[in-house]
Amino acid sequence: MNPERTVLLAGASGLLGRALASRLQAEGWEVRRLVRRPAAAPGEFTWDPARGEVPAAALAGTTAVINLAGENIAAGRWTESRRRLLRSSRIDPTRALARAIAAMPRPPEVLACASAVGFYGDRGNLIVGEDASRGEGFLAELTAEWEQAGAVVEAAGVRWAALRLGVVLSPEGGALARLLPVFRLGLGGRLAAGRQWMSWISREDAAAAFVHVLATPSCRGPLNACSPGPVTNADFTRVLGFVLRRPVVFPVPAFALRLVFGRMAEETLLASTRAVPRALAATGFRFGQPGLEAALRQELGRPRAGS
Repeated sequence: MNPERTVLLAGASGLLGRALASRLQAEGWEVRRLVRRPAAAPGEFTWDPARGEVPAAALAGTTAVINLAGENIAAGRWTESRRRLLRSSRIDPTRALARAIAAMPRPPEVLACASAVGFYGDRGNLIVGEDASRGEGFLAELTAEWEQAGAVVEAAGVRWAALRLGVVLSPEGGALARLLPVFRLGLGGRLAAGRQWMSWISREDAAAAFVHVLATPSCRGPLNACSPGPVTNADFTRVLGFVLRRPVVFPVPAFALRLVFGRMAEETLLASTRAVPRALAATGFRFGQPGLEAALRQELGRPRAGS
């Protein structure tokens, strides 16, 4: 193990964190993990982000820090208490890490933070790159504040990058995992008219993007971490049905989504975000799965017949 390639990872137990930790280790990184429970394995460090406490030993000698911490945005209605949790689960860890890094006499080279294409809000058919302005709504405001909490490390000479993730495809969690039971029963369908654009990325490409950012000094600031091929919701559901060999004939009306999920439906399920990874591509990153069908087949273990 190369001691000069040590990364501290917050959010290692999550959907993306598990894949990222494995990839980092496969590429020769020593991975330390911040955990909220009592540390139980080598390389684990207990922390309390709500109190701003980051163990000095966890950060000492690190080359890079990655922050993936944050509650699932689409897990339920955005009640007042839920909005507070979504905010604190993102802002508190990011602020704690940034402040601890900025106070170090020898800080790591880079802080790479998860962010979201929700920064852009509902943009209809407009193609948005990283130079687009912030959108409207709770999610856009939350994402902007989330990024600002991490960007303070730049004043200490630390490179900062915010990877604005699209929907991360995985059968183990997130949006795809929620859709699979319904689609496998042949009861799936588009959401509302299905014209809203979806920015997505395979889990493996999302992990690869973070590794690329650590190794690429030109990767800084906001970076759209989503496939170069965004699709409409109608196309997404059609391709998912095709891969699963199931019909897609039961659309979910917009009023039903609003009734069940309220404001969350408006800003996630019904919002249209057609983001493209211009900045990431400009630094030489290449997607392993730029096309939706191939990405779904990889994640679901459903190769084409004869392949």
